[in-house]
Amino acid sequence: MKGNFEFRTRKSNRSLWVIECIDPNCSWRLRASKIVPESTKFVIRKYVGVHSCSLLNRNANHRQATYVVIGEQVAPQYVGVEKGPGPKGVQTFARTELGAQISYYKAWRGRKHAHTLIRGSPEQSFHVLPSYFHMLEKLNPGTVTRIEVDGESRFKKVVGIDGTFLKGQYRGVLLVATAQDGNGQCYPLAWGIVDSENEDAWSWFLTQLKEIIGDTDELALISDRAPSIKKAISTVFEKAHHGACAWHVAQNIKNKFKCADIMGSYWSAVNAYRCEDFTGYMIEISNRYLRVAEYLENEVGFEKWSRCHYPGLRYNITTTNMVESLNSMLVNARDFPYVALLDVIQEKMSKWWNDRRILNPITYHVKGGELEGVVDIFNKTCTCKEFDIDKLPCVHAVAAAHHAQVSVYSLVSPYYTKEYYLLAYGETIYPVGSQSQWDVPNEVVTRIVLPREVKEKKRGRPKTSRFPSVGEFRKRKNRCGKCGAYGHYKKKCNSQTGSTEGNPPTNVPG
Repeated sequence: MKGNFEFRTRKSNRSLWVIECIDPNCSWRLRASKIVPESTKFVIRKYVGVHSCSLLNRNANHRQATYVVIGEQVAPQYVGVEKGPGPKGVQTFARTELGAQISYYKAWRGRKHAHTLIRGSPEQSFHVLPSYFHMLEKLNPGTVTRIEVDGESRFKKVVGIDGTFLKGQYRGVLLVATAQDGNGQCYPLAWGIVDSENEDAWSWFLTQLKEIIGDTDELALISDRAPSIKKAISTVFEKAHHGACAWHVAQNIKNKFKCADIMGSYWSAVNAYRCEDFTGYMIEISNRYLRVAEYLENEVGFEKWSRCHYPGLRYNITTTNMVESLNSMLVNARDFPYVALLDVIQEKMSKWWNDRRILNPITYHVKGGELEGVVDIFNKTCTCKEFDIDKLPCVHAVAAAHHAQVSVYSLVSPYYTKEYYLLAYGETIYPVGSQSQWDVPNEVVTRIVLPREVKEKKRGRPKTSRFPSVGEFRKRKNRCGKCGAYGHYKKKCNSQTGSTEGNPPTNVPG
């Protein structure tokens, strides 16, 4: 193939394979047959390796450079990595390593075939899910997994409060629930794959989550304002409090009222610890945009986005950024089959756990700073409310502890302590290992899980980027019509190469 000589198959059956050069006058040929009739291996019986045909028969668009062959050759470059070369990288590989010129589409199919060879096909991923979850629970005691199928034994939901779409053949949505540890780092609680974001999917996911973390008045659930999430939370959690992501609320304000200039007052109101300060910021908003103030109070509700009005314990978490961080961590793996995606999640969680495992009733009136505060050291409260909500000593509590000769560390919530931090990562997350080494009961192996039905594939290149949220904009990169580079226009191009029409110059032999 690298010499650009093409061949054709003259004879092929279960015991014999004969190929020859496409030029009938060329002497190049190869003949192979089975070692013995019962064997599956072939041995070369005759080989003439010299071409006697004209060089004009060479063809860079090699007929044997199929996407299957390209995929098999480039597959090693995807082992142990999440992304690997893209279609253009596969084109370069085929040109430099195989001497073949292939189209972008063939390179894309070759890349997809390489993914299948390394990570398995989407259909195989569905069939192996029951066994995979069995081994995951067996090797990691305390792990909870669920698979639900419809009446036709087709995959519908699986356990794992935000969602991100998946880009594989069968699409779906990855739902994530995560908390924060005492060091302010993401602490994933549950992952789930469902067919789409709707009330039934969220109700199922939150029901599984409730089995793990329970339902108490101290529990806070933060999400965007999607109606399906709101209804599911009110149905599943009776005691927990639901809060809205302040960032999504801000995006809705900018998109609906076109008033980005009040965002400073809005965020000050979001982070205010005292209701008096909050009221002052809301007056600023009301004086400039009355409709925005009415929207925040009546349609959204102060208790959903304001720190001081929130009925539960929200600590310093006002947005769903910690969930978005997990979603961005999997930006490349979202194209994988389900089992390969779960393997990536398991590997990252194991690494996190291994890395992070290394780690008298008196009241004081404190003056100074921007605000005075009355600190109750015994009950760990302060009238500035910062101590009450964040559960970390405020400046007044630090001063009071110093005066009372009390360790300031004793005033910190136990959730921020080293003991709780190490306890959170005390367990080891074990990989399920090679499928050939699994010990799975027969009733699990025989369970049937089929891919869900998907809509007929649309023509053209599949979409892999998500639709922007309300108020979210993506900056478009400018491409120069002269040199083809990004980041500047043709008029500002400093390159001395390229034609004025934006096309590369053509060399015409004289």
